[in-house]
Amino acid sequence: MTDKKIILPEKGKENILITSALPYVNNVPHLGNIIGSVLSADVFSRYSKLRGKPTLFICGTDEYGTATETKALETKQTPQELCDEFHAKHKAVYDWFDIDFDYFGRTTTDQQTVIAQDIFTKLWDNGFLEERTTKQPFCEHTDHNSFLADRFVEGICPKNDCGYNDARGDQCDKCGALLDPFELIAPHCKVDGTEPVQRDTTHVFLKLDKLQPEIEKWFNKSSVEGAWPFNGVSITDAWLKQGLEGRSITRDLKWGTPIPSFLQDKNDAYKKKVLYVWFDACIGYPSITANYTKDWEQWWRNPDDVKLYQFMGKDNVQFHTVIFPGSQIGTRDKWTQLNHLSTTEYLNYENGKFSKSRGIGVFGDSVQDTDISASVWRYYLLSNRPETGDTQFEWEAFKDGNNGELLANIGNFVNRIVKFVNAKLDSTVPEFDRSYTDADLNIEEFIADVNKHLKEYNSLLEAVKLKSGLRKVLEISSLGNWLLQKRLDNANLENEPVRTKTVITLALNLVDLLASIASPYMPGASASIARQLNKGTVGGISDIWDVQRLKTGDKIGKAELLFTRIDPKDVEGFKEKYGGSQAEKKAEAEKKAKKAEDKAKSKARKAERKAAEAAKVSQTEMPTRGKVAEEQAPPPLAAL
Repeated sequence: MTDKKIILPEKGKENILITSALPYVNNVPHLGNIIGSVLSADVFSRYSKLRGKPTLFICGTDEYGTATETKALETKQTPQELCDEFHAKHKAVYDWFDIDFDYFGRTTTDQQTVIAQDIFTKLWDNGFLEERTTKQPFCEHTDHNSFLADRFVEGICPKNDCGYNDARGDQCDKCGALLDPFELIAPHCKVDGTEPVQRDTTHVFLKLDKLQPEIEKWFNKSSVEGAWPFNGVSITDAWLKQGLEGRSITRDLKWGTPIPSFLQDKNDAYKKKVLYVWFDACIGYPSITANYTKDWEQWWRNPDDVKLYQFMGKDNVQFHTVIFPGSQIGTRDKWTQLNHLSTTEYLNYENGKFSKSRGIGVFGDSVQDTDISASVWRYYLLSNRPETGDTQFEWEAFKDGNNGELLANIGNFVNRIVKFVNAKLDSTVPEFDRSYTDADLNIEEFIADVNKHLKEYNSLLEAVKLKSGLRKVLEISSLGNWLLQKRLDNANLENEPVRTKTVITLALNLVDLLASIASPYMPGASASIARQLNKGTVGGISDIWDVQRLKTGDKIGKAELLFTRIDPKDVEGFKEKYGGSQAEKKAEAEKKAKKAEDKAKSKARKAERKAAEAAKVSQTEMPTRGKVAEEQAPPPLAAL
């Protein structure tokens, strides 16, 4: 960040603030996580910048909460050590995918504490918080002796026909039912196995019911002006129609944002409580921005000059459209609030679910092992983006997308024209006659057709319709392939030099346009095109195609392969590798090894017992035989 100029809003310009849902820190992201938020946000950020708009793209790891404490217990780390490890892992994954955050931060910072406590205090002062006493599970084990967050209670799912024996106090991962820890059958503490008891505990609740009229008014305005997608509108509407209720925003945990001192002074019990992660996670957006620049309020307290775009999966909608906006409203401060919401459904893996533990699906820390470029991965995920319904990651479709679309369309067009100019024209842009027309080609009509597609592309991207925008990139590339048909060969260059050179210059400039409009989607491939055209950087995206950005006499660079063919045999290997079979084989091998180890231990224990018994017998038999001999021997002579 230090070598980059700090990005701030500019008066009179369309300033764009972009956030993607903060990924939770305790796991490596899989492809569904990546397309659901960070990759989609990155496309829009890159597009906005290429349009010349002051744009800030913020993200970071969500690090507080029960899940972090639980994971740290499992890995025998402190929560901070766990967060440090996984923050670095997340950043490495996003770097490989060419996700270009302006700042990738985290929620475990002083700024998070300052801003979250400020919001909490203002909500308290304005009457939108209240204390309530409720019953919560408590672990009485002498080494623990504390209240248990819902996820720290485990047991058997009570729902009919489920009976999953590893359900948590908040949810059953098998049937998906939301649970209360006291509903569980045979509940026990995750830490030490003790059965918890019910105890009274006092927590602070956010009175969403009192805020509902104002939240509804804001929602009705923002969802229309920002053209929210159907799933974002329907999820929010369902919450509001059901009627909002007060929700606890504190928890009996150690790992979290501390509760403000004024409340700790009032009640010592609050010294052992923290802010609940679902309340303060979204506050991570302004706090991460505050770690990026001391002038963070120019972005977050500037609704007149800044538009906020937020990207997330559908399971995060209510936090961004009800709880966080409600908290902003309740402070009575001036806030930049959500303008456009971009949500996705779920990306599944080959008609199943991603599972790290079972080795099913491609995860961020293994994707680079395929030796397939980030541009290809980005292309497939974005062309298969689950915008209106769940979609599937399928290896056959992945192969076809690369071979039949990227390679056959974009790769063919760029490679063919650049190699021809390298070989036949000394890598020099030839003359261009814009007035040229014949029975097969009208230059002005061709330019008009490209501009029509460019206008549609811009309209789609402005509306955050990313999948449709990508189709436009392919359509514009197809126009280039059409242009080269029967016009790019030695005979035409010799016999029809004016037409052929005009077509070549037009095609080179179309390649230049393609580099710009493909850049939000495939920045690596676009950078390669820029090198081939001998341009230092990819050009901006304008309303009208500049057909002579590359001028007569300009030198271009050498041809590079943008994409390579994926062999069907490789696909079979990927299916095997990421379909769980390797994990199953490993698990089976570990199971066999454990069985053999247990058998050996059992055999050793039996041998030890046998040896011990033999030793015992040898020690007891000699006195016994002596006693018998004594009893059977004739009495001493003195007794006769």
